[in-house]
Amino acid sequence: MGIHPLRPAVFLDRDGVLNRAVVRAGKPYPPASVEEMEMVPDAAVHLARLRQAGFALLVVTNQPDVARGTQSRAEVERIHDALAAAMPLDDFLVCYHDDAERCACRKPKPGLLLDGAARHGLDLAASYMVGDRWRDIDAGHSAGCRTVFLDFAYEERGPSHRPSMTVSSLADAIAWILADSSRGAGITDSQLGEA
Repeated sequence: MGIHPLRPAVFLDRDGVLNRAVVRAGKPYPPASVEEMEMVPDAAVHLARLRQAGFALLVVTNQPDVARGTQSRAEVERIHDALAAAMPLDDFLVCYHDDAERCACRKPKPGLLLDGAARHGLDLAASYMVGDRWRDIDAGHSAGCRTVFLDFAYEERGPSHRPSMTVSSLADAIAWILADSSRGAGITDSQLGEA
């Protein structure tokens, strides 16, 4: 039995990255249903470029509305089924807890990324986390990944850790990841130092 090398991955937040967040009073929220969900145009085309470059593609998403009783787990899974049918995604890792539950999986903790790495044989130091909120960037940093922040100027705090790159679209994030990985950067956010 041979030893298989670890694969790089791109971890993707869901709402605001793969589908548009529902923004109310400057704050982002998940869509309430598949019918309300609007996928990011050409996301599948851009993700296919990452897949061709050898990246595993994993969605890592907090869905605390399930714990809060304002969303059903079945509807969250329907949204994931719709995304999986339209995009080349390898897995969905979901935290259904709220902050009060103090779980290890709710971003900004790195639990979802660590679980994904163990499940799929991933090299976190060669991987990237793409997100539109501070929790995503801080989780990626804690897991040892490079991070790409989609800055949509939400009315909330920014990341505690400086992102590797800040962009304004998924297409720009993927273009940067492909360029960065082809340079063999391999430098994690923790090696960049604090902002």
